[in-house]
Amino acid sequence: MLGAYLPIVVLFALAFGFAVFSVIIATVTGPRRYNKAKMAYYECGIEPAPAAAGPNRFPVKYFLTAMLFIVFDIEIIFLYPYAVASRELSLFGLVEIFLFIATVFVAYAYVWRRGGLDWD
Repeated sequence: MLGAYLPIVVLFALAFGFAVFSVIIATVTGPRRYNKAKMAYYECGIEPAPAAAGPNRFPVKYFLTAMLFIVFDIEIIFLYPYAVASRELSLFGLVEIFLFIATVFVAYAYVWRRGGLDWD
């Protein structure tokens, strides 16, 4: 019974091993010539301005935009299982997927009205 999960465990082990190997090899073989330009912050091509809280702080809007993208991207990924099993779910699945899309749309409209998608 547990033999069916062996390929998944092997895949996770390979992925973890590759990630650890990549980090270690990058620190060992990477250049160590740091200068002011390399250590400066980069904000989408805009020259970073020091914030009132200190020079090491980014404006929160960058993080909020990234988090919104991740949240909506993950919500849309939940549509794939429905697309695969849509014939077996019939009318019940159709109603549930419309409720899910309505919920995502309400969240999107809320963020839009609150100005979460404004870049300025």
